[in-house]
Amino acid sequence: MLESYVTPILMSYVNRYIKNLKPSDLQLSLWGGDVVLSKLELKLDVLEQELKLPFTFLSGHIHELRIHVPWTKLGSEPVVITINTMECILKLKDGIQDDHESSGSNSTNRSATENTKSSVKPRKIQQAAPTDPDLPPGYVQSLIRRVVNNVNIVINNLILKYVEDDIVLSVNITSAECYTVGELWDRAFMDISATDLVLRKVINFSDCTVCLDKRNASGKIEFYQDPLLYKCSFRTRLHFTYDNLNSKMPSVIKIHTLVESLKLSITDQQLPMFIRIMQLGIALYYGEIGNFKDGETEDSACHNKDMLGNITGAEDETRIDMQYPAQYKGQELYSQQDEEQPQGWVSWAWSFVPAIVSYDDGEEDYTGNDSTLTIHQQKVQTLKDPIVSVGFYCTKATVTFKLTEMQAESSYYSPQKVKSKEVLCWEQEGTTIEALMMGDPFFDCQIGFVGCRAMCLKGIMGVKDFEENMNRSETEASFFICGENLSTKGLTYLTNSLFDYRSPENNGTRAEFILDAAHHKETYTEIAGMQRFGAFYMDYLYTMESTSGKGSANQQDFSTGKNEDLGTVQEKSTKTLVVGPLDFRLDSSAVHRILKMIVCALEHEYEPYSRLKPEIKDENETILNPEEVASLEEYIPTRHTSVTLLKCTCTIFMAEFNLLDCLLPLIIGGKNSSNFMNTTNFQSLRPLPSIQILVDKINLEHSVPMYAEHLVHVVSSLTQPSDNLLHYCYVHCYLKIFGFQAGLTSLDVSGSYCLPVPIIPSFSTALYGKFLKFPTCWTKRSQIVMTEGIFELPNLTIQATRAQTLLLQAIYQSWSHIGNVSSSAVNEILMNEVFQNIGVKSKNPLPTLEGSIQNVELKYCSTSLVKCASGTMGSIKICAKAPGDSGKEKLIPLLQGPSDTKDLHSTKWLNESRKPESLLAPDLIAFTVQVPQYMDYCHNSGAVLLCSIQGLAVNIDPILYTWLIYQPQKRTSRHMPQQPVVAVPLVMPISRRKEDELSVGSAPMAKQQSYQASEYASSPIKTKTITDSNNCSWH
Repeated sequence: MLESYVTPILMSYVNRYIKNLKPSDLQLSLWGGDVVLSKLELKLDVLEQELKLPFTFLSGHIHELRIHVPWTKLGSEPVVITINTMECILKLKDGIQDDHESSGSNSTNRSATENTKSSVKPRKIQQAAPTDPDLPPGYVQSLIRRVVNNVNIVINNLILKYVEDDIVLSVNITSAECYTVGELWDRAFMDISATDLVLRKVINFSDCTVCLDKRNASGKIEFYQDPLLYKCSFRTRLHFTYDNLNSKMPSVIKIHTLVESLKLSITDQQLPMFIRIMQLGIALYYGEIGNFKDGETEDSACHNKDMLGNITGAEDETRIDMQYPAQYKGQELYSQQDEEQPQGWVSWAWSFVPAIVSYDDGEEDYTGNDSTLTIHQQKVQTLKDPIVSVGFYCTKATVTFKLTEMQAESSYYSPQKVKSKEVLCWEQEGTTIEALMMGDPFFDCQIGFVGCRAMCLKGIMGVKDFEENMNRSETEASFFICGENLSTKGLTYLTNSLFDYRSPENNGTRAEFILDAAHHKETYTEIAGMQRFGAFYMDYLYTMESTSGKGSANQQDFSTGKNEDLGTVQEKSTKTLVVGPLDFRLDSSAVHRILKMIVCALEHEYEPYSRLKPEIKDENETILNPEEVASLEEYIPTRHTSVTLLKCTCTIFMAEFNLLDCLLPLIIGGKNSSNFMNTTNFQSLRPLPSIQILVDKINLEHSVPMYAEHLVHVVSSLTQPSDNLLHYCYVHCYLKIFGFQAGLTSLDVSGSYCLPVPIIPSFSTALYGKFLKFPTCWTKRSQIVMTEGIFELPNLTIQATRAQTLLLQAIYQSWSHIGNVSSSAVNEILMNEVFQNIGVKSKNPLPTLEGSIQNVELKYCSTSLVKCASGTMGSIKICAKAPGDSGKEKLIPLLQGPSDTKDLHSTKWLNESRKPESLLAPDLIAFTVQVPQYMDYCHNSGAVLLCSIQGLAVNIDPILYTWLIYQPQKRTSRHMPQQPVVAVPLVMPISRRKEDELSVGSAPMAKQQSYQASEYASSPIKTKTITDSNNCSWH
């Protein structure tokens, strides 16, 4: 009856992963309804092949396995598989370890494994061949599908360990349960039907604890650190959509995980190990490590022959298509191939879901209607890459950084204990990580969060600045704030997820996915990303398009690296990062904690995963013919990265304590030169002066060829490469800054800022640089540019009184000089002079110096022989603002250029206009400098200096002497408390007078002509200085 069909399915899975089982005993127990197996050993080689992970299993044990089969209620009750205490230990694969372990007890030889795997299938088919004539085949298939779709899996006490160098990463999950649910995500006995081709499952994880410890040379852990994650519970929803009832694989797979509260804890000893684990993930994604034997099938001659194809071939930065099999590529999280072919990493994640793999294997292996060869042909013809959506959502996450110290017990023989103290905390709300993929042609990953902030906790380096007895506010402790509050933003981070009640899956409709690059960029813009999140948004998009119009190339063709298959494939990789409005406060507490984290992160001796290989150029390298060069020039894959910062505010406070001499030497590679003293009495300084910097927008763009090494080798071998090919051999960087302004402000006792005093009005600038990849390949070509840079500054104005410059000097000295800051009395005097009371006019206002330069352009270029720099400056003006006789402010020019000085000897020069003869007058300064790279070769390429300076007028006025000799003096009127001002621009609007026309920058920048950095970066025409048309009357 039913036992003859269901029993072989269960037995095949148990026998596939567990060693030394007696099929007869297992079969008898299953027929009884319950199976209990104890102290089981896992087949590690089978697990490695099934999971396709870049790790190898050192051990794998199951303490107890229970299988409950309700034979009398198979159509209404689920089969329950319970695993009690499962422990696995993994390590990273490498070629030496594979060779050594393949002959040991932990894994078997791959050829033997293939023979074993091929010999299992006929046995399974023979077992399933006998059929019961009383049961119709359609009923059996339907019943097996219902049974498999509703299997419940329960794992109690799951222990996973990963070891590498001195790192021991362990994950302990107290309980994990996977079961089938209905439309409302409640436990139910469900099956797919013609009207509802959907299957839903839920996995609940209870009490997940993650530990990260350091082991000694003998492999033992001497001191256990605090857990990274302690008893965290989360739930995962799985949603599978099928095209029809006969579909073996779902067409759409959604796997979304929600964590309500995630509390991470990282100590100073765990930080370098944690960074090492993160670097491992990045290196695995980009294919920088692996070197698995399965992928090493091509020799160097084949690599050189197919160089052109690899350049225009499959995505990755470091030649993973040549050296590693396709299954180790990060974006290929799922690949649809035959069982014996390599599969993607994530295929194992949902392959264990019984609704997919079990039903597939059940039909293929146990019905006995078709041969294995016929089934394989059908799979190749009918199956296509499904759409896979993986998401992780966290409502609130907290990361606490701790410093540890050894604490000995009272007894001499007692072991030492580790005591930790919290010093830094990072809080984040509304976190989303989503990945959407469809085989090789499309992969997209989006990361964002609604808001975040960083806070100082307790003390740092003996300074108890935020201890509980200090009674300091939470606002003072927060030194980084970005984004919005989750309570005001709402649940936008859950949009279209399985936890969103408005999502299509939760409303009975089929979701639509954007799998086109152009449509994707139109939909997921920077504005849309910031509207959803508000603090941070990242979008990584990789597409692989075939220009032949026949769809994406086959995955097997990519792994072979053939020119005819890869020549028509166009790859694109773009990364877009946007950071919302942020407020960054750099005071002594924040700076010392940040630098302490950097010092702790550098305290390790780990070798980098990716080492720069010596550049070996093959002398027998194939020279490309003109047709291949033209094909290469049609499309060269690149990686483009864009980073945008919006509305940034950075406040640099005067240092209240300075222990940088204990941290900076460790960061720059030296040793700690001094020991800090325990400063128990910390007194905050109020009012605390600071420099406040506001930036409207910062944009950084970075472009690099996807296969730089191969591209450079090919292009450098050409006799006369085109400009287009040379362009793609460089790394290009663009930096644009808009609306940069700076001023002085102070923080009072109540935590409010006073009215900012402008020092640098708003301006914009741009910087461009390009760097040649693999410059050693171009040593024989002295005309090739190695490095090039262009800096453009349309205008810059700086204005300050002498008191303001002294306060700036005091802030600088508080950070540069080790020790205590200046006395509060001097600071108070300066504060009274710099920050005047609102609405109160000073009797003796201080003179202000104002300097302005316009149209600055600097260029730098270097080749293998020379270095060259050139630059121009359109104009410069320096003037002084001083109180006049009638109470009005007068402007006194001190320096101005360019000036027409040809009639300087005549008396009429002072009364006539000194404007340039035309608007296209030459720049004030133009220079060019060229020096050889190596002084030994001066006779080959000599040094050159060219300089041109136009007329420059200087006025020595007593106001300059008055400005220089100023010294702070106490005044009769006391300094009144400052009124708090929120979000005040640094450039105060003032009425423009006739006298103001003599001074550049005295008017608000909003009323001046706009010279945006983007215009200068893109315009090839040099914009000359436009000077004032009014006469300059000097007194």
